[in-house]
Amino acid sequence: MKPSRVVITSYQVGFGDCFLLSFEYPADKRHVLIDFGSTGLPDGVPKNQLELIADDIAKRTRNQRLAVVATHRHKDHISGFTTKKQRPSSGKTIADLKPELVLQPWTEDPKLAVDARGPLPPGVSLAAHHISSLAAMQQAAGTIFSEVKRVRYLSPSLRQELSFMGENNLANREAVENLMTMSVTREYAKAGDETVLEDLLPGVKIDILGPPSIEQSEKITKQRSRDQDEFWHLMANAAASLGPTKGQKVAPLFPNFTVERIGSHFPIDARWIISQARRLRADQMLRLVRILDTALNNTSLILLFRCGSKSLLFPGDAQIENWSYALSQPAVREKLRKVDLYKVGHHGSLNATPKSLWELFDQKSDDDHAGRLQTLMSTMAHKHGDEERRTEVPRQTLVQALDRQSDFFTTQSLKENELFHETALDFP
Repeated sequence: MKPSRVVITSYQVGFGDCFLLSFEYPADKRHVLIDFGSTGLPDGVPKNQLELIADDIAKRTRNQRLAVVATHRHKDHISGFTTKKQRPSSGKTIADLKPELVLQPWTEDPKLAVDARGPLPPGVSLAAHHISSLAAMQQAAGTIFSEVKRVRYLSPSLRQELSFMGENNLANREAVENLMTMSVTREYAKAGDETVLEDLLPGVKIDILGPPSIEQSEKITKQRSRDQDEFWHLMANAAASLGPTKGQKVAPLFPNFTVERIGSHFPIDARWIISQARRLRADQMLRLVRILDTALNNTSLILLFRCGSKSLLFPGDAQIENWSYALSQPAVREKLRKVDLYKVGHHGSLNATPKSLWELFDQKSDDDHAGRLQTLMSTMAHKHGDEERRTEVPRQTLVQALDRQSDFFTTQSLKENELFHETALDFP
């Protein structure tokens, strides 16, 4: 037995991910919900959008077989699973569907954190120490999020970025606990593991390509900020090397040295030092949340669904350090060449669709024809990143490549009253 086709429902969650895969079998439908979260909704979308989405998921899947995949812990991927005590909520609606399986990355296994506190003690695995470090960094993110609300000297753009990244990296305790209890069967998987999700979806082969364990690849614990060959910077480094210019005019040497901003009650020879100290403090906070943001993205599950000659790739927010392990294996690279549908990683960020991955896809083409690669992206502009630094999400050079060489859909094209978009893929 195998499905005849799959319908992928892309929900409008603004900046976040929520995809329902509905596999159609001769006698029934079986569903996989991949992520459910948001950190911001477009203008005109109802404030209770996540509850409306949960109700729609319930309507489609009630009394049918369902599995839940939470690719990683970021708020924009799991906030929809949040519950509210003694009140209806999107998380309770999903839990009431009684999914047969919850699949998460190995980094979410609560047993790994036992005794992993501070420096690596004897007898505790490196994996456990890594989990403990993630937990500690999430506490730091919470502190930074609170600090951003308190201080007044941050620029609007820096305040927005710090607020977004600090909030997105909070522990999301209610959602995490709901995921831990909504199903009797839970799996915490790493690259190469088998999954009982295949039992739910007969005829479908599921390859877990990431994240690797630290024993498989220590690259997952490190961050590459810039990579000319892999990222979609489009000469951002070359432009930056020319210095801070605007309109062919050189920026002032001390742009923040103004009596009005610093305050006349400080001695004149101290005002510049105060300005620089404040800037340094803000830069340090931003560096901390960026490190955590990358660390959590690199714990993201990468799933490849294969049925007959068709395959679908859902990589969550996996970045290059996570991808490196999969892309280093010839057998995996051959499977990736045959991808028919690609869920664009990390809402279209510059470092979540490595160029070496994009170049592998044989189905991409400049010509619009049957069988061309399909790409799906859930995102919202002006929420994350910065256009001046060429880090805006979605990255425009990537979007141009997606639009030119694939049948491209983005949730940004949904109208205010549209809750979702459906994409179908037939299995021959």
